Amino acid sequence: MRNSFIGHMASKARASLAALAHDTRGVSGLEFALILPVMIIMYIGAVEFSHALTVDRRVTAVASAASDLVAQTEEVSSAEIDDVFTAATSIMTPYSVGPISIVLTSVEANEDNDTTVGWSCAHNGAPHSTGSAYTLPDGLTQAFSSVIVAEVSYAYQPPIGHYMTGGISMTETFYLRPRRSLKVEWVGAPC
Repeated sequence: MRNSFIGHMASKARASLAALAHDTRGVSGLEFALILPVMIIMYIGAVEFSHALTVDRRVTAVASAASDLVAQTEEVSSAEIDDVFTAATSIMTPYSVGPISIVLTSVEANEDNDTTVGWSCAHNGAPHSTGSAYTLPDGLTQAFSSVIVAEVSYAYQPPIGHYMTGGISMTETFYLRPRRSLKVEWVGAPC
């Protein structure tokens, strides 16, 4: 009787193990638990990337708008440049304008097409020294002409990613020729 009981229990144990081996009810839960951390990281990465891409596009828009506003005038003053900085930085909304730096410079060419700084103003940065040499890409100037240069940099801090990567420095330089004259004249006190 005892041997038949042990045999019966062993047979039941084998049947239970066989049934357990073919039971797939918990597999999807286990797979989900394994894949969930990867899915969360991918989601956060996609959100961070889209925010960074949006900020980068806005930095480009700031550079374009700032140089365009100055290039449309024949002369500019410190108060008008401050208005340009205000208008250009408003493009960054809803992102913080604290980490943005804008440098507007009039680069002028002499009779030999050597380029120097005519005037320069900066918002949260350092302007270029008046009269200092400034190298432009080839073909932007001709003798006695000028180019308005907007240099914008932004220290982007991703909301979550800054713990892993730190900040991301975004820069953009935009060149535009003055539209109404050969150069945009500076009037009044310097920046």
